[in-house]
Amino acid sequence: MAQFDVTVVGELNLDLILYGLPDELEPEKEILANDLALTLGSSSAIFAHNLAVIGDRVGFISRIGTDPLGKIALDRLASGGVDVSRVRSVAGSTKSGLTVIVAGRSSRRILTYPGAMFEMGYDDLDLDYLRSGKHFHLSSFYLHRALRPRIPELFQQMKDAGLSTSLDTNDDPDDRWDGLDELLPLVDVLFVNGREAGRITGQESLPTAVDKLAAQVKVVAVKLGQRGARVRCGQQEWEHPGYAVNAVDPVGAGDSFDAGFLHQYVRGGDLQVCLASGNMAGAFSTTRPGGTEAFREPAKWQEFLQQHGNEAAA
Repeated sequence: MAQFDVTVVGELNLDLILYGLPDELEPEKEILANDLALTLGSSSAIFAHNLAVIGDRVGFISRIGTDPLGKIALDRLASGGVDVSRVRSVAGSTKSGLTVIVAGRSSRRILTYPGAMFEMGYDDLDLDYLRSGKHFHLSSFYLHRALRPRIPELFQQMKDAGLSTSLDTNDDPDDRWDGLDELLPLVDVLFVNGREAGRITGQESLPTAVDKLAAQVKVVAVKLGQRGARVRCGQQEWEHPGYAVNAVDPVGAGDSFDAGFLHQYVRGGDLQVCLASGNMAGAFSTTRPGGTEAFREPAKWQEFLQQHGNEAAA
């Protein structure tokens, strides 16, 4: 029997979110926010935390500094039920990463100090630990500067061990969007939003971009925000409109979608059920500030499932 349902390699840091700021920030002027949240951040950690709360056994590997922010992030991730025994806390001048999100009236700015996530390399990984899952997931492909040259090798190791695999590329801060050609054939489920699909493929038309991705990847799940999501497998496509909620904060909704989707996928759920489960988790995450705060109360998640029916329930 597998030790974990899903094993994860990824970044681990906190998000500092400032609310109520203008879209344009005037230089040299003190501008006051009306609220803030310090929450568990980073795509991988949000995904892992929320997947564990949903009900999966999750193992996590990352690299952090020995600073207080890293310790807080590690404790927050462990409190969600994620196994963090293989997270490396490394002393030195490099600190744990931190993302500052400036939430304006109609847009947001995302400022990230990558820190230790840039330094995590292949030698930081316990491959036997990762192989002990049913499924392997990696987020933030472009932030893994040290690891990135060997990510295809890592995915090949997981495939050879019989695991299914998934990838969420997230944004490319350098806006180059290269390095995926060797990796995508080793990915079973690719998570992207509409912009990412276009940038990866160089296509302005979303259907054309999805066509190109579906020729390389078994399952392509496209996150469309308030319009729900769609999934493509070969020539077949399914859509789900999502769930209407009183949204407070969209931070982490996409990572939560990944968690809900894979919760059903690793159990053999059909893709329409996976879509519904992903949209359910994504919608729920928006009901509190930050990407994990809603899921820090598992009872609220169960209430949310009951309120919106059992379409995406385990």
